[in-house]
Amino acid sequence: MYNKEYASLKRRPFLAPVWLTALAGLLVVALAIWLLSVASTTTVIVMRHAEKAATPIEDPPLSPAGEERAKMLANFFGQSPTEFRIDGIIVSQFRRTQETVRPLANRLGVPVIVVPAADIERTAERARDEYRGGRVLIVGHSDTVPAIVEELSGRKVPPMSAAEYGIVYIVALPRFSRASVTRLDLP
Repeated sequence: MYNKEYASLKRRPFLAPVWLTALAGLLVVALAIWLLSVASTTTVIVMRHAEKAATPIEDPPLSPAGEERAKMLANFFGQSPTEFRIDGIIVSQFRRTQETVRPLANRLGVPVIVVPAADIERTAERARDEYRGGRVLIVGHSDTVPAIVEELSGRKVPPMSAAEYGIVYIVALPRFSRASVTRLDLP
């Protein structure tokens, strides 16, 4: 009986490294799959609304030039290949931001989320959380666009003047590294 127990103990140390190696390999494969699934970059495009009309002062619609800019943006962003299309749009409660994105939203069939203009932190949070790994467009105002870019990336950008409508910031938010900011000046 003693020999049988001794014989079974002899086999166990030989098999232990094989099972431990297989288990470690399985864990490495599972970890690699998990890292690939979460290692995505969220792209946030932040811009100001198109040109607004002079009246009414409280909540003006777009001017004719603004309507043309909105159509141009719909053509610019709406012709992207499927893998680069915008997944969602976030705008403020003001009419001019909503009118700026309406042609694009209709063309792409994407949702438009309306948030309070003053809630910069929540706007950035929604873009990061609800569109993780995707692409989202945020349309704000001359005084909120720089603040949104800073909230998203931690980087300061210059203030915008009341006459600047073509500035677009592309904020890349990688999962495991620092954000990058690219500025485009559209006509």
